[in-house]
This record gives sequence, C-alpha cells and structure tokens, in this order.
Amino acid sequence: MTTSNFNLQPDILENEITKLIPLEEKHFEELFKVASDPLIWEQHPSKDRYHREGFTAFFEMAINSKGSFLILDKQTNEIIGTTRFYEYNPEKSSVAIGYTFLARKFWGGPYNKSNKKLLIDYAFQYVDSIFFHVGAENFRSQKAVLKLGAEKVRDMILTANGIDMPYFEYELKK
Repeated sequence: MTTSNFNLQPDILENEITKLIPLEEKHFEELFKVASDPLIWEQHPSKDRYHREGFTAFFEMAINSKGSFLILDKQTNEIIGTTRFYEYNPEKSSVAIGYTFLARKFWGGPYNKSNKKLLIDYAFQYVDSIFFHVGAENFRSQKAVLKLGAEKVRDMILTANGIDMPYFEYELKK
C-alpha cells in the first residue's frame, strides 16, 4: 500500500450514525454554539475554548491544519462537533487523530466511537499506526481512547501559549 495517496481531508466519511465533512470557515458560528458550553472543556488542558477568543484560535488552527472535519448526526444533520487528523508521518506510517469535541447531548452514546471508527478505518488504508494525545486530566477522553483499543505508550509535555501541559500518548496499531 502506498502512503502517498493519504488525503488528510477526504470529501465525506459516513456511516449510519455520523457523517464527517471537511471543516470550512462558514461553519464557525454554528460550531461555536456547540463549543460555547464550558462543561465540554472542563477536563481539557485548554479550558477557555468556550469563549469566542479561545475558540477562534482553536478554529483557525483547525482550518489551517487541512485535516479537520465537522461531525454531523447522520439522521438529523445536526452539528455534533469536530475532529481532525494531524501529525501525518509517512516515514513512520503514522497519523494522529484528535482535537475532537462533541456537544454534551452526544456524550456516552455511539457518536464518538462512530466518528473515530470512520477516521481509523480510513487511516488504516494508508498507515500502520494511529496516535491519540490526551490531557492528563481528561479522564473521559482517556477512557474513550482505551475503548477503541489504543494503548498508552508514553507521558509527554505539550506546550500551548507558553504553558507546559501534561499529556498521555496512546497508540492504536493496525
């Protein structure tokens, strides 16, 4: 299999539960409505993303990454949240999945697993390894990543806005 065909932002990935479409500038206001719930960010290292300023920085990074998706409920077309591919490394045959958040009404159901399955199934056509980076205090996301079958491989420090934040790295192998 060649890794050269890996498109970090294919047109549409969908199953019976969720639909992922490339994130575009025009999605900002509707996605911000979802993100403006402070409880979404409660366990996250960047807790200010429910404010317009914090979310704007997050959204601009997402757009500039060219690997971000808007997550929609397949049945209703309601915006659930966002997710993205990042850190694609053809030499190591790996990519990371993350920067995911979901509206609280979609927590605990099939939605996170559904959108991650779409990304994982797509990525494994091109890479052998998928990484997830989860904040050390983000227990919800840690549990979700473990449920996908990923294993914790290391502790790490990521720096954002000059602040060192503890993270865990998880790996899912093909």
